[in-house]
Amino acid sequence: MLLAKQLRGIVGEIFGVLAAVLSSALGGTSIGATRYLVGSIDPLAIGSFRFGIGFLLLLPLTLLRGDRWPGRGDWAAATGLGILFFALFPILFNASLIFTTAARGALALSTLPLLSLVIGAVLGAEALSWRKSIGVVIATFGVAVALLSDLTSAPSGAWRGDLLMMAAALCMALYGIWSKPLIRRSGPIAFTTMSMAAGAACLILLSYIRGSFAPVAGFGAPQWLAAFYLGAFGAALTFYLWAFALERTTPTRVAISVTVNPITASLVGAWLLNEPLRWNLAAGIVAVFAGIWIATTTGRRAQAARVPASGQA
Repeated sequence: MLLAKQLRGIVGEIFGVLAAVLSSALGGTSIGATRYLVGSIDPLAIGSFRFGIGFLLLLPLTLLRGDRWPGRGDWAAATGLGILFFALFPILFNASLIFTTAARGALALSTLPLLSLVIGAVLGAEALSWRKSIGVVIATFGVAVALLSDLTSAPSGAWRGDLLMMAAALCMALYGIWSKPLIRRSGPIAFTTMSMAAGAACLILLSYIRGSFAPVAGFGAPQWLAAFYLGAFGAALTFYLWAFALERTTPTRVAISVTVNPITASLVGAWLLNEPLRWNLAAGIVAVFAGIWIATTTGRRAQAARVPASGQA
């Protein structure tokens, strides 16, 4: 029975990591839609559309599945985390792209696994290991290599956007660590739906007060398609997969998948915008996936230590 339980845990970890990688890949494609809309409406309105539409898509799915909602004792925490992740995070994320390039912003966001590793160790939420640390460093280095040719073309004052994106990464790291026990006590879809509702309500209220929705009157089909894509894929699917991953593996293993984000953003740029693919992108992809593999797999010694325990069951 112990061996079967361990196997289920390993399979769950694998599915969790794969879900996190897919979530980050979708997040990378969302950067293009955000960059497209940021010239038409402000960051508050973009976040309102993204998470408002995301909530409207997740709510019926949650109700149809009959998922377990967070208990009353977790409502305050779920609301607070929702405001942190689905309100403050998108404001910082979208605002950063006004001051810096997508490449530099993507690299700044890739500090997420490092932040998750350090904060998780400080809070005692996750053990710090050499294998995870090395994997995080290699994956982050891979992002830097992939974006090497784009990092030199920075606008004046780009450091402001870089700092804003790092602050966004900090919000994401804290959410990943603090939400994990709450997600386990409820369902990943239900928890994400409740948290997203809190964040979306906050963004919509602020957008209404500031008059951020005024430019929407001039929206054409491309703008509405970009907004719907952000809501359906950049919010509902992306953050459901993120919560699914947090339920099954550690915050650092989930966070390291964000290094896939700039890779997919570069590939989408090459496909849609005919941007050239250079050698450094291929080298960066190899380094990113090598880092993820190192950080999310168990070393031989740890595997050997598990065998006697399973044999004694």
